Amino acid sequence: MVEFETKTRILVVDDTAVDRQLAGGLLELSPSIKVEYAENGRLALEAMEQSPPDLVVTDMQMPELDGLALVSEIRAHYPGIPVVLMTAKGSEAIAVEALERGAASYVPKSQLAEILQTTVGDLLSMVDAHKSHSQLMECQKNLVCEYELGNDPALIDSFVDLSQQLLAGMDLTDETGVIRVGVALREALYNSLYHGNLEISDEDMESSRENLMTGGDSLLEKRRTQAPFCDRRIRVRVAMDREQAVFEIEDDGDGFDYASVLTMASNEDVDVENGRGFLLMLSMMDEVSFNESGNSVKMIKRKETAVPVEA
Repeated sequence: MVEFETKTRILVVDDTAVDRQLAGGLLELSPSIKVEYAENGRLALEAMEQSPPDLVVTDMQMPELDGLALVSEIRAHYPGIPVVLMTAKGSEAIAVEALERGAASYVPKSQLAEILQTTVGDLLSMVDAHKSHSQLMECQKNLVCEYELGNDPALIDSFVDLSQQLLAGMDLTDETGVIRVGVALREALYNSLYHGNLEISDEDMESSRENLMTGGDSLLEKRRTQAPFCDRRIRVRVAMDREQAVFEIEDDGDGFDYASVLTMASNEDVDVENGRGFLLMLSMMDEVSFNESGNSVKMIKRKETAVPVEA
């Protein structure tokens, strides 16, 4: 009997043919991914009614039904399907609104080649982990636990997977919400690892994360064995019950000027390219705060009510 490989199906939505093919071509570099296409949000929903994909990548500005409305519809009717937005320069305020409506992540169009595959790969791994463990923790009422992760990216991924399992069991949010919390946690932990403990720049951080997905990263391994970086640790405290989940993440780095980032975000002036990690954290958690030096972040996710369908 012939066995057929089941591929991950991703729906790319964009009214511009060149952009559709660019995004789809990048995703199909992975042999395990099959890309399908729609020219606008309305056609995307029609396609999803027939056969829901595993993930949606969509442009923001489209005729008939734009990216914002599509995010709302998918969150309301397909809460287990994450949406990744493709954003253009100057669309910072719209990107913030889309994340607030339920998008799982975003990728600036100027950085598609660099981070689209990594972003989609991270989200798909979160979806798989959530589906396989969503019923394990249903009897848990509350918990408090602490971790010391060291500087190992594999431990970060394991911690995010575990946190999603616990969050699903507490019934604080729907499937999309669980994935979004996982995105925020991963961004916070990778910031602690790369920027905090290992003092790696934004540019080198993106290339390092991409290299991790393809087998290794020499810069990361080098810093992990050098002083003073090798002695630094990431400490995480989790307190979770049926009303909220609190995550406190602290590294041994020098910290950063968090006040300027929070000010930009509150004014919707945050740079969607260079401030991407912080924007994801701020948009997907109900509360984000830092200690005075900026090397410790506290993120709170409160119990959600049903998400209304946008008109």
